[in-house]
Amino acid sequence: MVSSPHEAMHRIFQEYPGLFSRVSEVLGVAFSPPTSVAVLPTDLTESRPVERRVDTLLRLDTEHEEPLLLAVESQGKKDPDKPASWTYYLSYLYAKYKTAPVLLVVCQDRATAEWAARPVHIGPKQWASLTLRPLVAGPHNMPLITNAADARKDLALATLSAITHADDPDIGAILKSLSAALREAPESLAGPLVELTAQGLGKRPAAEQWRNLVAVDLSFYTSPLSEEIRDEGRAQQAARMLLLALERRGVAVSDEARERITSCDDVDLLEQWHGRAITAASAEEIFEDE
Repeated sequence: MVSSPHEAMHRIFQEYPGLFSRVSEVLGVAFSPPTSVAVLPTDLTESRPVERRVDTLLRLDTEHEEPLLLAVESQGKKDPDKPASWTYYLSYLYAKYKTAPVLLVVCQDRATAEWAARPVHIGPKQWASLTLRPLVAGPHNMPLITNAADARKDLALATLSAITHADDPDIGAILKSLSAALREAPESLAGPLVELTAQGLGKRPAAEQWRNLVAVDLSFYTSPLSEEIRDEGRAQQAARMLLLALERRGVAVSDEARERITSCDDVDLLEQWHGRAITAASAEEIFEDE
């Protein structure tokens, strides 16, 4: 199953393709900002039954240079089979589109990033027919953006910084600066970046920090994540009120009943239970019709 961080690390380039020119500048390779962008099919399957799909594929047209194809791959761990796949992707793209391809690999840990960045020479030692040279963005070379003013300068780059530094000890400061910068951005821009950040953090401890920041700093944004957080808050409040009602009536609440109440995220159901708690002789009685 494709993980949320995997999706966020390449999807951010679909949403903000101009980010590539800034990332490449950080990586020490200059590419002009695109003047137009076309999202291309990611299916690189041949007619034979072998399916190959690049994560994100874009055609970038620039003002002063030839157009290029940008293939973005999210890589979560070392995979000895990947260099062969990446070489195939680039060869296939060049053959199909007759346009120069560039492979950008985005990672969240230094060891994987360093592995992905190693040139792979294909052919005999005397004469390599092909050399695979991915551009790699990861925690080893993406900027640590811990200042809101710096984050405001490039919100997409700040978001990618947060995603690639998800395991950094300073991730709290990184996320705080990003949330402060997004607070002043138009909702149409901030909303997708809020969601991409949440996806990129996955199930890491930093994900809970981001949820708390969204709930407080970005509480006025309407998005799937913010709505989910608000629903959780309403359910927690309803559960507290239900337990308080039982406590005030002197009704004993078993550990099993308490767990059922506090783990329920259905506000309507909690309110039904609260109504029954007014007359119930035991905590278990509020569940009898369920």
